[in-house]
Amino acid sequence: MRIVSLLPSATEIVAGLGLIDSLVGRSHECATPPQVRALPVVSASRLDPAALDGAQIDRAVSAALAAGESLYAVDADLLAELAPDVILTQDLCRVCAAGRDDLCATDARVIALDPRTIEGIAASVEGLAGELGVPDRGRRLAGQMRTRIAAVRGRVAGRPVRRVFVAEWHDPPFAAGHWVPQQVEAAGGIDVLGRPGEDSRRVTWDEVLAADPEVVVVAPCGYGRAGAGAEWERLVASGAVPDALAARAVIVDADAHFSRPSPAVASGVEELATLLHPGA
Repeated sequence: MRIVSLLPSATEIVAGLGLIDSLVGRSHECATPPQVRALPVVSASRLDPAALDGAQIDRAVSAALAAGESLYAVDADLLAELAPDVILTQDLCRVCAAGRDDLCATDARVIALDPRTIEGIAASVEGLAGELGVPDRGRRLAGQMRTRIAAVRGRVAGRPVRRVFVAEWHDPPFAAGHWVPQQVEAAGGIDVLGRPGEDSRRVTWDEVLAADPEVVVVAPCGYGRAGAGAEWERLVASGAVPDALAARAVIVDADAHFSRPSPAVASGVEELATLLHPGA
């Protein structure tokens, strides 16, 4: 079977299922596990995030979406050359990755992964494993994710619930949605503005301050820890973030543990629990 993944989380799942040798193409963001970086890049962003700060990215994305323009380009010629049997994509978020609408006509089977909750992620792992002919591996991988999260719940049970704001974007701030508020809850916290299972949403730093979180988790989608840290320092220096919130901020690697709907969300729950309840 020949698989092209246009979705970093799907690439991680395929690797977790032991099918990494079946991957023949990837998106520009697929970098985990490291060996996939040698694969041909089939899709890329039309924006250059490295050349823009957070506010500029937000304005460019908003303008493109308002105009009905795609944020991603798929190399149709390369895709045809790779001749995949299966293409993995998504329809959940037009901002996060290439979607089904970005594909040209193809004979490949197109599978979209669109989970909105932690259990939805587990179910998508099992469903994809079934589609790829390895259902037992899928049940095992999803079970490992569930077990790790359940273990964290057990360790933080009975401890004070910590008030948290997760900044899924930073300039302007976005309150987290989908599975992220559930990660916070499993780690012994409550996301004061997050809405589980729903899209992330634009808020203001004044709203965040009024919600009075004890911890501000800076987890902008598309950023690792270093990039998020640099953006946060720029934003704080500009005076946009109230001092009281800046003092409560913790920078995390969003791409590795929070933004992508793969079993890696379990490590995000573990990291949050360490932040919120170090004694556990």
